[in-house]
Amino acid sequence: MRSLKRVLLGLVFLLLILVVLAFVLENQQSVSLLFFGWAGPQLPVSLVMVLALLIGMLIGPILGWFLGRASRASRKRLV
Repeated sequence: MRSLKRVLLGLVFLLLILVVLAFVLENQQSVSLLFFGWAGPQLPVSLVMVLALLIGMLIGPILGWFLGRASRASRKRLV
């Protein structure tokens, strides 16, 4: 049973890698993002999207931890 889970996890991971690779290969057009008057360097669309995904994957858990901590503190004050 344990080896079946490892095989399935490996297949899901391999499928994820193939999907990301296909996305990167299909989106090679260069774009320059404009944010509050600041223009970023010309980067491929796929790189911009993958960087945004990774930054979101870092910021999301940090915000969840911070908000959960604040929520626990407010519940302690109510009790």
